[in-house]
Amino acid sequence: MLQTTYIRENTSKVLAALAKRNIDATKTVEEILALDDNRKATQLALDEVLTQANALAKDIGNLIKSGENAKAQILKEKTAHLKEESKKLYEKLDELQAALLPLLYSLPNTPADKVVPGKSADDNEVVFTSGIIPELGADAVPHWDLIKKYDIIDFELGTKITGPGFPIYKGKGAKLQRALISYFLDKNIDAGYQEFQVPHLVNEASAYGTGQLPDKEGQMYHAAKDDLYLIPTAEVPVTNIFRDVILKSNELPVLATGYTPCFRREAGSWGAHVRGLNRLHQFDKVEIVRIEKPENSYAALEGMVEHVKEILEELKLPYRILRLCGGDMGFASAMTYDFEVYSTAQGRWLEISSVSNFETFQSNRLKLRYRDEDGKNHLAHTLNGSSLALPRVLAGILENYQTPDGIVIPEVLRKYTGFDIIS
Repeated sequence: MLQTTYIRENTSKVLAALAKRNIDATKTVEEILALDDNRKATQLALDEVLTQANALAKDIGNLIKSGENAKAQILKEKTAHLKEESKKLYEKLDELQAALLPLLYSLPNTPADKVVPGKSADDNEVVFTSGIIPELGADAVPHWDLIKKYDIIDFELGTKITGPGFPIYKGKGAKLQRALISYFLDKNIDAGYQEFQVPHLVNEASAYGTGQLPDKEGQMYHAAKDDLYLIPTAEVPVTNIFRDVILKSNELPVLATGYTPCFRREAGSWGAHVRGLNRLHQFDKVEIVRIEKPENSYAALEGMVEHVKEILEELKLPYRILRLCGGDMGFASAMTYDFEVYSTAQGRWLEISSVSNFETFQSNRLKLRYRDEDGKNHLAHTLNGSSLALPRVLAGILENYQTPDGIVIPEVLRKYTGFDIIS
């Protein structure tokens, strides 16, 4: 959530930045500033009333001590009037705040200066490409055929038990899935991230804290009876560990990682691009989260990008990195890098990671601050990234490592799988 003070002091900059997202926020910003003006005036009036009431309370005490009860009674009547007036002002403040919050929640984060304008994925910038796309034989097939051939993932059984988009991993497919999770976690821990095991459902406050609500309620599974949401990513519970927390300056940076299943309704998804592992309602992902001082957050973002690059280099998968344009970024992000692995059998790039800097957008909602050496509190910057999302990584391994004899396991994973080929 953008800070009202920041919007007021940087109105033109905010409007220009949101225009990169193809959003004309002029009317919303005007409404926010008008409500905030009214709120400030109401708060000032309330402060004056409370000051008068406090002064009268002292005078009443002195008069009673002096035995001047009649005069004290007159002042008590004035105090009662001020109490009623303060009650009305408190109610007005609550009304103004209730009107202001939805408007602030409706504004996405402002893209960073480096982010270019754009309307869709076609306008994203390719900033890095690595790896050699393998030459597959004429008999090479996409992963949805491979999983049937080797009987390692069962979509039909998952549909029977739950519904479409909930696959069951079997035998060496399950072992490879577990190997990837362990490998990703070990890489993150070796890089200094502390591992957390977190709940897979969160309350409404947590979903608001990281920006899933009110933007993505249609994409989240909602356990309505208990008013809990199944997490779309470990980012939500891991970042909310630090909601309403004031960190000491020397406690930063915070580096956290966690593995969770992720649940997404994927409403409106259709077409060939959602076949097989390309788009699921439940999938596994290992996440990394950082909390940084503002002056360090973009260096931290680049460090996270390098970390994910190292993982993909070890897996020996062809990949590229894109810096997303304004129109393709997530609601809460100030800058996002997407990683895509090349699916040789499908002949297309598959997104397997997003690494983002949210600046103070989440921390303002979370009330996540740090105290500097002078004792002043500041909003921290939050960052997160997939390290990595499993389904499309697995699809890339199955397709790019297929041979006439079977699917070769990337060397870096073999100590986790205990086998070097699925045949």
